Amino acid sequence: MALATSLTNHFLIAMPGLLDPNFARTVTYICEHGEHGAMGIVINRPLEVTLGPLLSQLGITPRDPGVARIPIYQGGPVQTDRGFVLHSGGHTYESTLPITPEISITTSRDILEAIAAGEGPEQVLIALGYAGWAGGQLEQEMSANAWLNGPASSEIIFRLKPSARWLAAAQLLGVDLNLMSGEAGHA
Repeated sequence: MALATSLTNHFLIAMPGLLDPNFARTVTYICEHGEHGAMGIVINRPLEVTLGPLLSQLGITPRDPGVARIPIYQGGPVQTDRGFVLHSGGHTYESTLPITPEISITTSRDILEAIAAGEGPEQVLIALGYAGWAGGQLEQEMSANAWLNGPASSEIIFRLKPSARWLAAAQLLGVDLNLMSGEAGHA
């Protein structure tokens, strides 16, 4: 079964009625979507952890102490012990998947070494874990009105405060989530 539309390089914006604690009030950047499922990174859930302790654990010393303060995000509930780096395009590492010319995702250690050396991508969002859906699962959730979706914006991913990303992603579609109820209507 072929998909009519791929949601790769789109935002999934949790509707107010989505109460699953893994996804309530989240924005997920979809890195890959096809007939076998979808994979994305939640971009608005910073953890209380920064890159410094992670680099230390890996035996990497940052050249600039500011690198240690880069926030780490909860990318989703799957493989929460695995790191994913969303980053601006133009850089390729051992395990890089270009999503668009402007955005790639990398899972290999060499990107962290480059960031620590001050030679990494200009824009990064580092996450532990990812959000994943089996084939057809995301489409079912969208049919149940759990998500809004629309084209992604690198400005929202990399430059906007995490707390503003959920509302801003919906505003790209002309939707004000503050005006929506979390209650489903019943006839």
